[in-house]
Amino acid sequence: MSADQIDARTREQGTDFLPKFDEKGLLSAVVVHAETSEVLMVAFMDREALDATIESGDAHFHSRSRGRLWKKGETSGHVLKVEEILVDCDQDALVLRCRPLGPTCHTGARSCFYRRLEDGVLHRI
Repeated sequence: MSADQIDARTREQGTDFLPKFDEKGLLSAVVVHAETSEVLMVAFMDREALDATIESGDAHFHSRSRGRLWKKGETSGHVLKVEEILVDCDQDALVLRCRPLGPTCHTGARSCFYRRLEDGVLHRI
C-alpha cells in the first residue's frame, strides 16, 4: 500500500484531525446557525484562521480580499460563536455550527444567502 493510500485511509477513517488545505493553503468553511441549521455564509480558512477559531471559540477566516486573518465581527461586533466543527470525509471542508451575535452578512442580512434564483431572476427571501 502506498503512502498516499495510507494517508487517505487515515484521513478518511481515522480519528486524527489532519486538515487538507488546497494549493493556496485554504479549506472551505460553511457556517450554519447552531439552532436552525440555516446556511449563514461560506468562507475560507487557512491554518492561522483554523487555529484562532479553535483557540478562541469565535469564527476566524482568511480574507482573500484583505490577504490576512479576519475575525468575523471584528469591526461590526457581530461575531460568530462556534459551538461545533464538523469535518467532511477527506478533511478539506468544514461546517461551523455557530450562534451569531447579530446579522452575519456585511449587508445587514441575517444570512449571506438572502436571495433565491427563480427563472433567472433573484428574489429576496
